[in-house]
Amino acid sequence: MHISNPAVSSIENETDVIARLLKLDGAEVLELGCGKAEKTRFIAQEAAAILALEVDEAQLALNKTAVHSENIRFEHGAAERIPAANDSFDLVLMFKSLHHVPAEQMESGFSEIHRVLKPGGMAYISEPVFAGEFNEILRLFHDEQIVREKAFAAIKRAVASGQFTLISQTFFSQPSHFENFDQLEKQVIQVTHTNHRLSSALLDEVRAAFNKHMTPEGAHFKTPIRVDLLRKSS
Repeated sequence: MHISNPAVSSIENETDVIARLLKLDGAEVLELGCGKAEKTRFIAQEAAAILALEVDEAQLALNKTAVHSENIRFEHGAAERIPAANDSFDLVLMFKSLHHVPAEQMESGFSEIHRVLKPGGMAYISEPVFAGEFNEILRLFHDEQIVREKAFAAIKRAVASGQFTLISQTFFSQPSHFENFDQLEKQVIQVTHTNHRLSSALLDEVRAAFNKHMTPEGAHFKTPIRVDLLRKSS
């Protein structure tokens, strides 16, 4: 298993990767850390049902009040304490959320994922690779290198323990676009799940780093992503 692959040059939206790797049609799905639920809504187009868990109460409230498909159920919950019965799901999905699980709880999280997956069920775990121009901006105020390394180590342990079998690793770059710095500040710095308190000097530093990438059409980035696809071992 590899934490990154600098040689990979493919640029894809993750929805295309999901469609290629997973059989969603008729699946019972659990999503851990659904955030703003963009991918939840995409998955709901084919899945039979989705339980989308979120620990951020503010975001969860927004998800519950927003218009969404009847086959989506938004609830409060975390990977280390999944409110579901044994052998409940065909698929468990984590989109850039594993590294937000407290490091001391990651092992419990994988035990819970193993518990709620049906025999032969799949766990799809995507994590941002600590590299790229956008990452260099983020790390000025939120350096995630250590937590991402711990998340990868937890995946490796889950495979080494025999709980899961590694089916594949997929590396790609996810394109993103910001009209201006105000959009990045609203969508990234002011997120409710993390308390980013930037001094005026640091905010100016982040703005200056971002503005180096501004063009008349806005700022474009490519974020490297790794997807580890695991199957529950019997």
